[in-house]
Amino acid sequence: MLVLIGGPIALLALFALALAWHPRRGREVVGELRRWKDYGAMAEVEAHDTDEMLDGIEEHRRHTGRRDVGEELADDLMRGTWEKD
Repeated sequence: MLVLIGGPIALLALFALALAWHPRRGREVVGELRRWKDYGAMAEVEAHDTDEMLDGIEEHRRHTGRRDVGEELADDLMRGTWEKD
């Protein structure tokens, strides 16, 4: 009876210990894995992506025969219908 109940419990405990055990690394190795965010590169990518998105919107508007977004916003500003945030 002890083998039938204690055996699986012992196996589970050994399995849990095997999963929890890992070789300790030095702080230098762990520090190399953590990289600081490169905010300059992130801003460059975002600016490039934004420009591509706006170019795509303008191209789509030209294909559908509508005016550019800038022209519509300028007209709304002149009419006073553009809401300020």
